[in-house]
Amino acid sequence: MPLIKVQTSIPQPEAAVIEALLKALSASLAKHTGKPESYVMTAFEPGVSMTFAGTLDPACYVEVKSVGSFTPVQTQAMSAAFSRQIEDTIAVPSDRIYIEFADAKGYLWGWNGSTFG
Repeated sequence: MPLIKVQTSIPQPEAAVIEALLKALSASLAKHTGKPESYVMTAFEPGVSMTFAGTLDPACYVEVKSVGSFTPVQTQAMSAAFSRQIEDTIAVPSDRIYIEFADAKGYLWGWNGSTFG
């Protein structure tokens, strides 16, 4: 049920780079939410047209969603970890990354023909 989706303006990186980033983000999201990694989904979308601070320099928009409630301490720790992982892997500076955290009610999240509610 936890999801992390990275959209970025950079062109398509090599497959191995994307796979490494997605696996690292998956493990990190599971650790930060305390949920099994078997429920974590990651997604990566390169080549998205976007601006940040009025420029076309590389940027990322990241969505993090999960059933339950995030705490301020969790979101601060996740923001630091995910920004660092993205910057280290695809070289988008952390000051050009926005991260949106969203709590979802279990009945609004479907999986395996049912919901988590």
